[in-house]
Amino acid sequence: MQIPVTEDTRRQQMFELCANLLEQHPLIVASNRGPLEHHLSPEGQLQPRRGSGAIVTALNSLIQNFEFTWVANAMGEGDRRAQGEVENGNIKSPLPKQKVSARYVLTPRRMYHKFYNIFCNPLLWFLQHSMWSSAYTPNIDSTVHDTWATGYTPVNQAFADAIVAEAGDGPAPIVMVNDYHLYLVPGMVRKDLPEAIIYHNVHIPWPSMRIWQLLPIYIRNEICASLCASDIVAFQSKWDVRSFLECCEAFVPGAIADYGQNTVEFNGHTTLVRAYPSSIDVDEVRAIAESQRAQEYLGRVGEFTGKHTIVRVDRAEPNKNIIRGFRAYQTMLDAHPELKEEVTFLAFLVPSRTHIKQYERYMEEIEALVRQINTTHGSPNWQPIHVFSENNYTQAIAGLKLYDTLLVNPVVDGMNPVAKEGPIVNIKDGVLVISEGSSAFDQLREGALAVAPADIEGTAQALYEAVIMSPEERARRSTTLVESIEREDSIQWLLTQLKDIESLI
Repeated sequence: MQIPVTEDTRRQQMFELCANLLEQHPLIVASNRGPLEHHLSPEGQLQPRRGSGAIVTALNSLIQNFEFTWVANAMGEGDRRAQGEVENGNIKSPLPKQKVSARYVLTPRRMYHKFYNIFCNPLLWFLQHSMWSSAYTPNIDSTVHDTWATGYTPVNQAFADAIVAEAGDGPAPIVMVNDYHLYLVPGMVRKDLPEAIIYHNVHIPWPSMRIWQLLPIYIRNEICASLCASDIVAFQSKWDVRSFLECCEAFVPGAIADYGQNTVEFNGHTTLVRAYPSSIDVDEVRAIAESQRAQEYLGRVGEFTGKHTIVRVDRAEPNKNIIRGFRAYQTMLDAHPELKEEVTFLAFLVPSRTHIKQYERYMEEIEALVRQINTTHGSPNWQPIHVFSENNYTQAIAGLKLYDTLLVNPVVDGMNPVAKEGPIVNIKDGVLVISEGSSAFDQLREGALAVAPADIEGTAQALYEAVIMSPEERARRSTTLVESIEREDSIQWLLTQLKDIESLI
């Protein structure tokens, strides 16, 4: 009989493995946003704050326990000032309980605007989430070609230069590059640091080659060829892995994809292509849920709950499928009017990229639909949907404690911890309704109710099934979810990746 490995044992294994690796090879992490954001006080003093991105959260164990360098774009004047302090040797790790050092990439604001607001978002992000209506969009004009040449490429080169400078003449580093902002960095770094161990983690979906064919030939080919300079390319699901292998085979002349071993051979170099579905730090999430601040929010949020409460927590982005989720709730109320004043929907929505017209329009459509549902089905004593529109993580965690049904129905997504945070903190044996488009679907499907992202009727039926489900079945499913999430937590996520990196040395 195999004895289960405890969390403490896995954590110790992770720490020991990481310590051994970093003793031989310094770690350099690169991402668009870093682990620190520097703001200026009214007196002009630098005020560091911990970054709030999903990548920062995922790597929290490394940030707190190991010294390494994180290369990121300067997000404002505070970060630009901080980079000057770094170069003068005045800043090492300005936040308590953090050992990470920040190195900021400084590029002209116009260049960064092209890089981020024209190429990365919305072009790449929309493409990789399959959000384009291909008969009409995107329309690749001279602006996109210019943005690639004078925005995306030079920003990636600036990152590569910073990584090479940080590595210096020391031992070959482990370079962990993150996400769609930095696809060209692996190829650029490989030219100057041929012995580096390069690991590129793609946190959003990787669609089929037919979707990628919407991009200009030279752009998609350069992206895939650069990623093939990595030693490991990591994705959120096995479907993303397969799509990437197909793209390399189709777009990179001379590349050989092995679908059995999940590798790509190119220019005499072997790239491992792996799926590492992101997870959560279970202890940290539970600690937040039990904090004094969360308890205060619990009382406030609890005032809006009903006999049965549906909850969703999402960034207000089109791929999250928020509108179809509300329409499914509306469909359920139409079919089962006896549930009026019984089933209430709480939506915790974080405004996202409001400067981009597609996102602004999507939020307007959400608000219009909520008003319509509340007008049609509401009563003087009951409002069907309550929307909390703000970036308030602790409040959202409080809401997750109180759901009877949690709806996570994205069209497709990448790093989205909600489906795992919910069952971990919930106190009501809540039921998870999850779409096949969620990156967490494969792991959680046994304890959840599955729906197709576009199936409004099917989602309405799943919501109704959750409402009438027996307490025994609810408890069984909840236990299944919690055990799976605890077993494949962020420690296991990191440990698996570190073992693969170790295998390359």
